[in-house]
Amino acid sequence: MSRHRGQADFLVHATSEAEVGWQVASATLEDGWSRRAAVISSPKSNTLHTSIQLAVIGGGPAGLRAAEVAAAGGVRVTVFDAQPSVGRKLLVAGKGGLNLTNSEQFEHFATRYTGPGQPAGIWHDLLREFDADALRAWASGLGVATFQASNNRVYPQALKAAPLLRRWVERLRRMGVGFAVNHRLTGIEPGAPHRLVFATGEVVSAEAVVFALGGASWPQTGSDGAWTGWFKTLGIDCHALVAANCGWRHPWPPEVLASADGQPLKNIHASVSNHHVTSELLITRYGLEGGAIYQLGPALRGMLEPAITIDLKPTFTHAQLVAKMESVRRDFLDAARVRWRLGTAAHTLLARRVWHDAGALAREVKHCVIPLDGPQPVAEAISTAGGVCWHELDGGLMVTRYPGVFVAGGMIDWEAPTGGYLLQGCFATGTRAGRSAAAWLQSGD
Repeated sequence: MSRHRGQADFLVHATSEAEVGWQVASATLEDGWSRRAAVISSPKSNTLHTSIQLAVIGGGPAGLRAAEVAAAGGVRVTVFDAQPSVGRKLLVAGKGGLNLTNSEQFEHFATRYTGPGQPAGIWHDLLREFDADALRAWASGLGVATFQASNNRVYPQALKAAPLLRRWVERLRRMGVGFAVNHRLTGIEPGAPHRLVFATGEVVSAEAVVFALGGASWPQTGSDGAWTGWFKTLGIDCHALVAANCGWRHPWPPEVLASADGQPLKNIHASVSNHHVTSELLITRYGLEGGAIYQLGPALRGMLEPAITIDLKPTFTHAQLVAKMESVRRDFLDAARVRWRLGTAAHTLLARRVWHDAGALAREVKHCVIPLDGPQPVAEAISTAGGVCWHELDGGLMVTRYPGVFVAGGMIDWEAPTGGYLLQGCFATGTRAGRSAAAWLQSGD
C-alpha cells in the first residue's frame, strides 16, 4: 500500500473558543505540578520544521510501550507530550499502589475487555502478544519486583509508580528514544509524510505516527479527549467518550448519609438485568461507588431507567434468613442486625422502612433495588469507554484509511474493569501498535 494513499488536502486545527491566534490556560495538578497549555487556530509564521521516522503522540503507558517496542525493532522514535513530563497518569495510578495486571486464568482474563464491534478474538491475540506474565517479567527487567495479592491483583512491591517510571524512561533514552515535552498537538495532516503541528509553532514531518492520547478521564494529566474532534474531521469514526469505572448517582436522604456515608457494603451480590457480580460497594454522598458498580457500568449505561439490585446476604437463602428469626416477634431490624450480622451500611439501607415481619425483611435483604440517576462526570471517572471504532483499524491497529497512522491504549473503543485490566490493556495495545509501526516502516509499503 502506498504511503501517499489517504493523504488529506486539509489541515485539522484545534481552535480556541474565541477563535483567536493564541489562548493560554493554566491548571494545577493535585500533587503540586503546574502546566501551561496553548491552543492555536493557525501555526506561527516562523515555524520550525523537523523530520523524524516515528512520532508517538502521548507519553502514557500505551505510548511509552509503543515507543519501546518500535525502538527495539530498530526504529528512530520521538515521544511528544503536552505536559512537562511523561507518565503522569501512571503516577496517578500509583497513588492506589499501581495495580499493573491480574494473575487470573488467561481465558477469563480476555473476557474482561468489552466494546462495540470488537473483532472476534482480538483480545486473545493482543494479550497473547504481551500478557500478565510478560508484564511482570518486563517490570522485573527494570529492577521492579512485583507481588500477587490475595485477590490476584499484581503490584510493584514498593507500591509506587515513580521508581518504575523513572527506570523506564532511562531505558528508553538508552535505546535512543527522544522526548519532546511541553508539545501540545494542534494540527494533523495525514499523508506521506504525516505533518503534525504543535503549539510551540513546530511542524514535524513523520513517516509514521502512533497516537496514544488516552480517553477523557483525569484531564489534569493531559488526557482531555480533544483528539476525538480532530479524528472525526478526518473522517475516522469515533464513539463518544463516556465515563467508565465510575460511581453512579442516587439521592440519599440526609438520615442515610448521616450514618452510612463512606461505609462499605461488603461481600454482596449485585445485578443489572442478566449481569451479575460478587464484589463490594461504597455508599457516598452522591450515590454508589466501588468494584461492583464499575463492572456493571456497561449494562447500566444501556438502561433507560438504570437501577442496581443488591443481595446483601448472598450466602443465605430467603428461607435460611427467616429461620434465623423464628423466635422474633418485634423489633425485626434490630434482631436481624445481630442474627444476620448486618454491617452499618446494610442496616442503614434497611432502616428506611418499618418492618413488621421477618419474611418481608428477608425479601428486601435478598432483593434491594436502588434506582440510579446516572454516572458521575467523565472527568471524575477512573477510565472512559468510547473512542476510535474497531472497524477503522486493521489487525495491527493501523487506521486503514491513513496508512502509517496507528492508535493504542484508551483511544480505542474498549473498556475493562479495575483490577489490573486497564493497564494491561494499555501495555498490550501499545505493544501491538509499536510492533506494527516498526514492521510497516521497514516494509517500505
